[in-house]
Amino acid sequence: MNANATGRHEHRDGQNLVVLTRTFSAPIADVWAAVTESDRLGRWIGTWSGEPTSGSVQFRMVAEGDDVSEQTYDIRACEPPHCLAVQMDYEGGSWELGLELAEHEGVTTLEFTQVISDPTILESVGPGWEYYLDRLVAAETGGDPSSIDFERDYYPALSDH
Repeated sequence: MNANATGRHEHRDGQNLVVLTRTFSAPIADVWAAVTESDRLGRWIGTWSGEPTSGSVQFRMVAEGDDVSEQTYDIRACEPPHCLAVQMDYEGGSWELGLELAEHEGVTTLEFTQVISDPTILESVGPGWEYYLDRLVAAETGGDPSSIDFERDYYPALSDH
């Protein structure tokens, strides 16, 4: 597979964002389930545990091998089936991630955003999200997410974009 760089930089509400978009020939409820239900997430990125109504969940990456620890993600906004915003704090910073979904005539558009406070991370973060979102597309269209190769097709191949 030859990956395409689709991410773009935007400035919104005083914040710098990396923005990536994917479209699905599926109802919005189905795409929402693919990005919020733990078993569906597990097909392409990771699983979560805990009680979302508490305001946070424990998230564990499954696409990274066995050495990845769980991280706490705080739920900042959840408006099914249109909006999800989460934040993960780590030593030295935080990741603020957002998903917006919209459906028009049976096609659902997913817009993913990450707040970028340190532009030096873009060379790896951008290709990383391209990789994960392409894994999502594969999982939702009957493809094999495990056939997508980050090191061969995404990084460093897309880092200049």
